[in-house]
Amino acid sequence: MGKVNRSFVVIGLGAFGSVVAAELARFGNQVMGIDKDPRRVAALAEQLPASLILDATDEGALREAGVDRYDVGLVSIGNNLESNVIAAMNLRLVGVGTVWAKADNRTHHRILSKIGADRVVMPGLEMGRHTAQMLNNPAVQDYVSLGNGYSVVNLMIPHRLSGRTLSQLNPGPGIEILGMMRGTEYRDIRGEDPVLQANDRLLLLGKRVDLTGFGDRL
Repeated sequence: MGKVNRSFVVIGLGAFGSVVAAELARFGNQVMGIDKDPRRVAALAEQLPASLILDATDEGALREAGVDRYDVGLVSIGNNLESNVIAAMNLRLVGVGTVWAKADNRTHHRILSKIGADRVVMPGLEMGRHTAQMLNNPAVQDYVSLGNGYSVVNLMIPHRLSGRTLSQLNPGPGIEILGMMRGTEYRDIRGEDPVLQANDRLLLLGKRVDLTGFGDRL
C-alpha cells in the first residue's frame, strides 16, 4: 500500500516554518502556509499548494480559511510568545486534529505543552544536540532522538576496522542492528554476522548511553 499523504497548515513562514512547509509540499502533501507578512507569503506562493496572508490569532479568520479541514497544524511564529500560544490554541479550537508548535525556550515549551500541543519542538536545542553528537564522534554520520532516552544513529566503519565481523565489534545487548548501508545499497543484516568494509554504515537503535559507548569504542 502506498503512503497516504496528509494535509498540513503551517502558521509562521519565517526561517523554520518556510523550510518545513516547502519540504512537506515537496514530499507531495497538501500544505497551506499562513503568515501576516505579505512578503513571506509571496516568497513561498509558487512552492505551496495554498498560502494566505492572515492573522492566526483571529480564530474566525482561521475558520473562514478552512483550516479545520487540515490534519496537522504547525505553529512557527517567532519572537512573539503571545501570538504563538494563541495561534496554537486557535488550531485546537477550530478542530485541527494534531497540533505542533515551535518554542524558543523552555518556559515557552512548558506553556505550549500545558495548552495541549501534541508536540513542541525547539529547533535550536534539537539541532544543537544533533550537531554535538556528530562532532563528538567522527563515526557518527547522523543521529535522530526518538524520545525516552532512545536514538537511532548512523555509524560509519573506519578503515582500521575493515575486515572485522559485526560480532567482533561487540555492539552489546542494548543495541539493535536495524541494517547496513554499503554504498547506496541497503542490507538487512539482522541474524547475520557480516564482514564489514570501510565506509559501511550501520543503522543502530538503542539508548543514547549504549550507543555513545559503542561509538567511542570504534
